[in-house]
Amino acid sequence: MGESTVGESTVEEDPVEGAGATGPLARALAEAEEIIRSAPHVRTEADVAEGLDYLLGTIRGAIETGQHRGRSHPQLFQATGPYTKMGLDNPDTLYFYANLTDGAEYVIEGRRGTTADLSFQVMAGTYSADERAASHAAFDDRALEIDADGRYRFRLGPARYDDDEGDAGYVVLHPGTSMIAVREVYSDWSREVAGSAILRRVDTVGTAPEPVTLAGQEKFYAKLAEALVGRLRTWLAFPEWFFGDQVRNTLNEPRQTPGGLTTQFSSAGVFELGPDEAMVISVPVAGAPYQGFQLGSMWYASLEYVHHQTSLTADQAHVGADGMIHLVVADRDPGLANWIETLGHREGIMQFRWQRVSEPVTPELGPSVKVVPFDRLADEVPGYDDQRVTAEQWRERIAARQDAFARRGLS
Repeated sequence: MGESTVGESTVEEDPVEGAGATGPLARALAEAEEIIRSAPHVRTEADVAEGLDYLLGTIRGAIETGQHRGRSHPQLFQATGPYTKMGLDNPDTLYFYANLTDGAEYVIEGRRGTTADLSFQVMAGTYSADERAASHAAFDDRALEIDADGRYRFRLGPARYDDDEGDAGYVVLHPGTSMIAVREVYSDWSREVAGSAILRRVDTVGTAPEPVTLAGQEKFYAKLAEALVGRLRTWLAFPEWFFGDQVRNTLNEPRQTPGGLTTQFSSAGVFELGPDEAMVISVPVAGAPYQGFQLGSMWYASLEYVHHQTSLTADQAHVGADGMIHLVVADRDPGLANWIETLGHREGIMQFRWQRVSEPVTPELGPSVKVVPFDRLADEVPGYDDQRVTAEQWRERIAARQDAFARRGLS
């Protein structure tokens, strides 16, 4: 901040004081940078650089969400992805959202693709550093009537009749409902095909939103500033919420994922590895339609997953002769097909997900973990020789990953 002398006193000048509608956003950006630089896990310039890159995605996501907040004409939009990360986003999932309002009725219709899972969740409130959004309803496409062409249609709105709660074609929106989330989950990026979905608010079909106003834009920029800082603080707090008492380099027993995803189980923890250490994780192939593992940063966001193998599904991984997947989490290249890259991170989040399950994922189907010296991997990884890959074969794996990602149509 600059200083100016008034008599014998010194005052701080605010460079954005009186900056009109954009003033709150400018102040929020400065605050966001301070949050990043002072975060508990930030120790090096690389940590700061990662935080600033994460901030760019946070800005983009907050703008995308804010611009779709016009609740009179909502549309499904994608505000979580490879460049707008949050909430330990799953590299295998396409996320779509729409903002809802009390008293309105909506129609969602689409076509089911060939992905491993397609689910819907209705939420109330929002995530913040102090609270979590509530789940009002959660179901997958098995609850819907889907015709021979893969098409489906259902309605959402306030309760109409006493039996609405049991009607699969009508989802009751209770007071305070704020958003619907649609998740389309891939197990094989290269083979599976996404579906499509649209949402319409029934009473505004065929009409246009009101034009923007100065007052409305001033409110938008103020809300954007609030959302930007709130989003940073929220996800920075999540690792402590979930793993504060858990010993590092452990994964908890599979449990139903908190937050209302009724057909998802997960097992998660925090890794912390030295430069000469590796983590060997062994897990059975559970037979669930989707089983995946990923690494994330302490920002509670996925590590870069397009050009690096920081995640694997059961369909993507090498499965040993023992029916197990043996993953190797390390910074250095061990020359193995199931290498999960830490990308220089000393610490971070690790998580398994099993989705579209029809019965609980028991502890026997969960992972086991051991930290070993990197130079002892040949002795510690079951079936080590069978999953060895050359540098050229690894490059081919990454090239296939890049191509499959592009075909998924993410942006």
